[in-house]
Amino acid sequence: MTAILHGQDTLTPPAGGHVRRLNDAVLFFIEHLAGLILAVDVLVVFASVFYRYALHTPLEWAEEVASGLMTAIIFLGAGSVLGRNQHVGIDFFLNRFPARVRPVLLQVGAWLTAMMCVGFALSTYELIVDSEGQTTPFGFQQVYLLYPVLFGSLVMSLFSVSNALKGGTTSRWVTLAACTLFAAANYYWNLSQPELAVPPIVYLVVSFFGCIVIGIPIAFAIALSAMLYFLFEPSLPMLIYSQQVVAGANHFVLLAIPFFVLAGLTMEANGMSTRLIELLLRVFGRFRGGLNLITIISTTLFSGVSGSKLADIAAVGGIIVPAVRRTKQDPNDAAALLACTAIMSETIPPCVNMIIFGFVASISIGGLFMAGVVPAIILAISLSIVAVIYGKRIDPKDAITTQRTLIRLIGGSMVALAMIVMIGKGVTSGVATSTEISAFAVIYALLVGGLAFRELTLKKVVHLFVKSASMTGVILFIVAAASSLSYALTIERIPHALATVLIDMGQHYGAITFVLLSALIMIVFGMVLEGAPALILFGPLLTPIATQLGVNPLQFGTVMVIAMGLGFFAPPLGLGLFATCAITGTRVQDVVRPMMKYLVVLLAGLVLLIFVPEFSLWLPRLLGLT
Repeated sequence: MTAILHGQDTLTPPAGGHVRRLNDAVLFFIEHLAGLILAVDVLVVFASVFYRYALHTPLEWAEEVASGLMTAIIFLGAGSVLGRNQHVGIDFFLNRFPARVRPVLLQVGAWLTAMMCVGFALSTYELIVDSEGQTTPFGFQQVYLLYPVLFGSLVMSLFSVSNALKGGTTSRWVTLAACTLFAAANYYWNLSQPELAVPPIVYLVVSFFGCIVIGIPIAFAIALSAMLYFLFEPSLPMLIYSQQVVAGANHFVLLAIPFFVLAGLTMEANGMSTRLIELLLRVFGRFRGGLNLITIISTTLFSGVSGSKLADIAAVGGIIVPAVRRTKQDPNDAAALLACTAIMSETIPPCVNMIIFGFVASISIGGLFMAGVVPAIILAISLSIVAVIYGKRIDPKDAITTQRTLIRLIGGSMVALAMIVMIGKGVTSGVATSTEISAFAVIYALLVGGLAFRELTLKKVVHLFVKSASMTGVILFIVAAASSLSYALTIERIPHALATVLIDMGQHYGAITFVLLSALIMIVFGMVLEGAPALILFGPLLTPIATQLGVNPLQFGTVMVIAMGLGFFAPPLGLGLFATCAITGTRVQDVVRPMMKYLVVLLAGLVLLIFVPEFSLWLPRLLGLT
């Protein structure tokens, strides 16, 4: 399995250097265009907040414009990441095939990805034609919001076809012919034998799992399976496919994700995170298990800024793991604890997955943020106890290469802590939305952090926006694709059938049994899928059932997010674990054994949270958020 990036490394690049240069030039333009749009989006949201709270004249159009700009970022970012072959995928199943078969399956996957992108572009064009003359609530032409989607889909088509053409001369044309003939045969059969036509849901299920098996990136596996459903369902025009994908992307609340990711990356780039961790090393380094405690505390603090677990691991691991090696500690145990701290901090606001779950399940995101605080504290204390028991003492001087004066170190750390407190206060007070708070966090990290430490250059700032736009494409294109899949499942009444079965089970065996079963489902699918798709698929399905059975949705959401984190970082399939090992330079097989003691504690904590709802509900009730 790949750690975080999915690439077709066995495909041979084309020989022509001019083709590569053209590809690189287009990629450079797309990446920087997406980064520029992200910068404009930050300014739009920040200006909206300033006008509303400082001048008391809200910019009514700002939310709609910001959402439209985010749509452009998502599809341009997804295209640029596709150009680099870096979308999240699973090659665990692919690697079970004989070595001589894998290149063929990779080539098939490349053509299927290209077909999906071209199909999405055609569907988007149909939607644009159908939307001519339609206006948004604030009077903008609807097509203006769709043109960036069409451009992004064309970019994805260009890069996906380019990737497919990198295969061997024989295999790329033979596999293309095979895919085309298979698709044509299916279409002809359904057209000529309507009474024996293959049901569209069969295409959806078979193609989804087939794509996962041959290693197609998860976002494109979801998008392709949904597209085939719409293609073979005669009652649905294809434009509805792109309509649902766009609908899944065009939401103002989701802007908090790229903004918090950008804020976290900026903290790392301008030295805020380095100073904070160095201060923690000075304070806790001499205690038994000091490095372990610093790992837990650092991840907890950075989770309150970046919102992204992999960003947290990169920020903390990049500093902690070298210190572990310098002090002759076990890097495998450090990597295991780092992965488990990411699980522990899944519910610390402003976690990306909490935002996604609140959005898809129609739950108050502010309420979810507060519901996750106490469970995260309980899990952190539990991990700390184990970490101290199995930890050792170190000399902080061996762990730190730069020796800043303590006064300067405390001052620098206060700048970072002020940002964390600002976000926490904004979330708990309810004076602003999570998106507005995230925009303030970006401006603070850039201006205050930049002026305080003077480590940000123009080149670094540009790189931050480009990287954040790419990460946005990776994360939110999955959300957008899953929206079309959810629509198809709803048409097939699968949510209704699942609800009937689970409600009966809950009524017979009790609500606790239902929540335990839901947590198990989320662990399994969080392991097989990337975390966000598991939440997107099951959040809207299971949350209403939980509510009917008397389970508070805030508690249920907290349990689901933690369970998903367990699956995402747990061996043997968890993508998050492989990402952690890639970041820390360790091997999964070496990390699994020391990880078990931490996973047992986290699993016990999850069960405790299921049986004692008050751990999740006490703080939201205190703040009047339930």
